[in-house]
Amino acid sequence: MILEIEHIWPFLLMLPIVAFLYASVGHGGASGYLALMAIFSFAPETMKPTALLLNLFVSGIAFYHYSKAGFFNKKLFLSFAIASIPLAFIGGMIEIEATIYKRILAVLLIFAILKTLNVFGKESEQIKHVKLWQGLIIGGIIGFFSGLIGIGGGIILTPLILLLHWGNMKEAAAVSALFIWVNSAAGLIGQVTSGVEISSQAFILVAIALFGGFFGSYYGSKKFNNKALRQLLATVLIIAAIKLFFA
Repeated sequence: MILEIEHIWPFLLMLPIVAFLYASVGHGGASGYLALMAIFSFAPETMKPTALLLNLFVSGIAFYHYSKAGFFNKKLFLSFAIASIPLAFIGGMIEIEATIYKRILAVLLIFAILKTLNVFGKESEQIKHVKLWQGLIIGGIIGFFSGLIGIGGGIILTPLILLLHWGNMKEAAAVSALFIWVNSAAGLIGQVTSGVEISSQAFILVAIALFGGFFGSYYGSKKFNNKALRQLLATVLIIAAIKLFFA
């Protein structure tokens, strides 16, 4: 059971902070939740569905705030979502060996660390239009790994949008929020279809994460930024990545 894990209280205290930080940039926070679960030694079979469930709710509230603020680009979103949704479902149905799962997750956490520290993905005033074939390929690949690992894919999509000048920072956040939501939903449905059961205690974690996610997305859509907290999150992700690599 989730709440019977040793030292669960520090995890519960850190969970809303992670949700706050990720939601502030339009993300659901799955890579952060998975990092925390790795540090606190959650079972791999519990990590994936729990992260997707948390992602579903937090990215939903993040999208609400960013969309309400007028930053959502529907055409940009559809370019990636058309292929990502079915492939996220397929990825969610696939179960992989625990060691391989941890290694892939550790590699993907590197993207989260780089994005958190703003190492790449700077905003540009020269916006380009994404071509359909580019959106289908990129969205499909990200969608598949989103379902396979239990993330929404925003931590990869956002830097790509900024690097390739397909949108500004706020547009990337709004598009990524809904992209994360649809991928998380598809991946979770794929999980349930394959016979995975979601613990009822996971919904307690949802309530805790939503508290941080609500305020994070609200202030994020209002140009909120906090460098110190981002560095703290990056530290947590680095520790988790190291733990996963050598677990």
